[in-house]
Amino acid sequence: MAYAVEPHQYTLRKPIRFGGIGLHSGDMVNMTIKPAPENNGIRFFRHGLGGKHFVQAAMDNVIDTRLATTISDKNKKIIVSTTEHLMAALLGFGIDNADIELDGNEVPIMDGSAGPFMHLLMQTGKQKQNASRTVLKITKEITYTSGDSSLRILPFNGFKIDGEIIFNDEVIRTQRYAINLTGDRFAKEIARARTFGYVEEVEALWEKGLALGVNLSNAIAIHWDKKSVLNEEGLRFSDEFIRHKMLDLVGDLALLGCPILGHVTACCTGHTQHLAFMQAIARATDCWELVEMNSNGKPAAIKRSAMTSTTTSDLLIPFFRPALAQVALAPVC
Repeated sequence: MAYAVEPHQYTLRKPIRFGGIGLHSGDMVNMTIKPAPENNGIRFFRHGLGGKHFVQAAMDNVIDTRLATTISDKNKKIIVSTTEHLMAALLGFGIDNADIELDGNEVPIMDGSAGPFMHLLMQTGKQKQNASRTVLKITKEITYTSGDSSLRILPFNGFKIDGEIIFNDEVIRTQRYAINLTGDRFAKEIARARTFGYVEEVEALWEKGLALGVNLSNAIAIHWDKKSVLNEEGLRFSDEFIRHKMLDLVGDLALLGCPILGHVTACCTGHTQHLAFMQAIARATDCWELVEMNSNGKPAAIKRSAMTSTTTSDLLIPFFRPALAQVALAPVC
């Protein structure tokens, strides 16, 4: 059963702690994921800035999509980069509510995948909450195209993703992958797929002071000859490249702020196109409904959007969390 049709919201059973380097800074980052109350959503806090400063994991808070997805609060007091792998793990495991504390500006890259996050989430377990889930149910096709990149979402009773990448080099070439997303399948087929890049591109980024945390333990390095990878252990999957692209897509779509009932098809896309696609979804108010899941996991009490604002947080987020002024904020240690 797809995660999206489970009727109740979930949080973690207990806090989880991670430590690792940041992909771009190369600095050590410590992170704690804590249980959170119903209708809280996913929030990021920074140590040293006080308990009241946070940024909600929402597409309207995205400020950069180069190399990774970066979010920030409106005053830019808190900036959090490389959110996509963690957000994919939380969505894939079915976590609706969590508070994430960091002592740096990046989510730790770990091994370049969502695998370490998923592993500890599964070990810790999740706690069912009383509040029901509200889901974004696609009722008509929505498409986005930009150059050679395209994304489409169709009605579907679950969450399915279908992707394709096309490269000219021998090690990747054309790869396709489709998955009807469930917690088990996400963990087995998608979560462990690592980020990748060409050696010469990484070297160029290093010269610019970027990607300082990239190494062979957290990324697939494609050889200069484009025929092999430099990692001694090789690939985890023969099509690891497209699987990682699907991981990024899941993590970025999590910034819509709620589960999706729909079938997404993506071709040659990245973080920039994912953000534009979410914005296209938000604008297409005649192509989706907000539905509340009842106890048997079926849509009920349809809440048709009648909002006119083009701000996505006004369109999609309020049903999933209270207004910020009404949120009781706990201090962050």
